[in-house]
Amino acid sequence: MLELAILGFLAEGPTHGYELRRRVAHLSGYARPVSDGSLYPAIQRMVKSGWIARELMPGAGATARHVLTITSPGRERLQERLRDPERLDITNMARFLVILAFLSQLPDVGEQHAVLRQRLDFLEGDGSFFYDGDRPVRADEVVDPYRRGMFVVATATSRTEQEWLRSVLKEG
Repeated sequence: MLELAILGFLAEGPTHGYELRRRVAHLSGYARPVSDGSLYPAIQRMVKSGWIARELMPGAGATARHVLTITSPGRERLQERLRDPERLDITNMARFLVILAFLSQLPDVGEQHAVLRQRLDFLEGDGSFFYDGDRPVRADEVVDPYRRGMFVVATATSRTEQEWLRSVLKEG
């Protein structure tokens, strides 16, 4: 998801590494801090792949900064990642939120809606945090109050998200 976040933010405009790191960290939240040890190697890989251009520009002080810009192949890569997300990108809430943050970078509303339909299909399907063999365990079967709390929060979140997804798909 780091690649997607980097390309997504650079699609919004050129920036330098520190600002990019700050934006990615805010998007990821406290649960997934972004380290320099992951961000800068990812940037290097994307520069080598031709998805990002790096140019040395004068800084506000005496220090020059590398400004990062998305390239045409980088924009194509971003749209490819958005158009055809991995299953985990659809089923994992944190990963889906990164997809959602940049989904408007896909110019075709039909393609945007196809991604939203995948998420809605997942949310409407049978699933559980816990299983008895292959059978999903329902909330009313859970005795542990904290596990039951997981179900309460997840159910409320899922219902709200499904309502939003249906409204967006209905409008388009």
